[in-house]
Formats: sequence, structure tokens, C-alpha cells
Amino acid sequence: MTTKPHAAEENPRIDLSRQLLLAMPGRVTGELANTVIYVCEHTEHGALGLVVNRPTDLTIGDLLQRIDLPLSLEIGPVRETPVFFGGPVQTDRGFVLHVPRGDYNSSIPVDDNVALTTSRDVLQDVAAGHGPAHLLVTLGYAGWGAGQLEDELASNAWLNVLSSHEILFDTPAEQRYDAALAQLGIRSAMLASDAGHA
Repeated sequence: MTTKPHAAEENPRIDLSRQLLLAMPGRVTGELANTVIYVCEHTEHGALGLVVNRPTDLTIGDLLQRIDLPLSLEIGPVRETPVFFGGPVQTDRGFVLHVPRGDYNSSIPVDDNVALTTSRDVLQDVAAGHGPAHLLVTLGYAGWGAGQLEDELASNAWLNVLSSHEILFDTPAEQRYDAALAQLGIRSAMLASDAGHA
């Protein structure tokens, strides 16, 4: 007698870790409309990602001063780098995506080079002028419960594409959506929303 396989066996779980999610016009609304989200972790329990194309008026220098970290003269141009809106969850908490991974107290290794750190020690290094070579600092993150992101993908709310260090750390924020789309051979004009504006 054979038994019917479970749904999980019929549909192998997708893992979008290290991918970029591109919000589809008219499908994703509210605070995540028009965003590019880097997925740091995606498991059967849910997903966590950071919006990487929504800079705020706050700079890294401002943030470091707000949390009482003295700025070294060696901090350099990173002082004027914007802090990003990372998503609507825990917007009072800092998240640092960085290369190289380093050895910090509270880090999630994302791949061989990239880590996501939430502990203060990475910001202490930045303030002292010897932080990670590449970093993106956000306040807040985007989160999904178990199966939620998969459901949103099934309803065509997001496009996904493998991320690159160039898009995350070298491409200007306002160009990241188009740069990620280009990897799929798509231009943003091809995604024009049917919603329109009055």
C-alpha cells in the first residue's frame, strides 16, 4: 500500500536567502511599495529582509552620535552615508548588512562574505574608523511569517533575482530597482501599474 506524499514533499520549499525581492507596481502597497528587499534569511518559519533602496535623512554619523558613540577622525566618508528604512518591523532597532563578516556578538552569516549584525560592537568599529569595508545600515526590517512570502510570490507581488555585492554596496540607492530588474532583462517601464494616478 502506498501513501500519498505530503504537500511539502510535492512542492519542495523555495529558499530566497541572498536574493532581491522587487515590489511589483500595484501589487505591493503601503510602506513596501516600490522597494528592493535583500532577503537575509528564509526558512520554513518565515523570512527576514532589509529594504535597500529607501535612504532616510539620517546619516550613519548622526546615528552613531545618537547612541553616544564618539566619532574618530578616521571614520571618513562613511559618516555621511545615509541610514536606510529597512522595513516596518522594529524601526527603532539598527541592522547592519556588511562585508566582510567579521566576528561580532550578534551576527547571522548570510553567505561566505556577507553578515547581518544587530549588536552594538559593529557600530563601535565603524565609529572608530575600522568597521567593515562595505556596509548598509537600516532601521527596521521586513518580515514574513511561515508561508507568507511564498503566498505573496504566488500572487505575483514580487519578482526575485539573485543579489550581487555591486547592487547592494556600489549602486546608488535610486538605481538599485532598475539594476536588479536589468538582471532579468526587464525595464521598469515594462512593469507599469494598471492602477494609474488621478
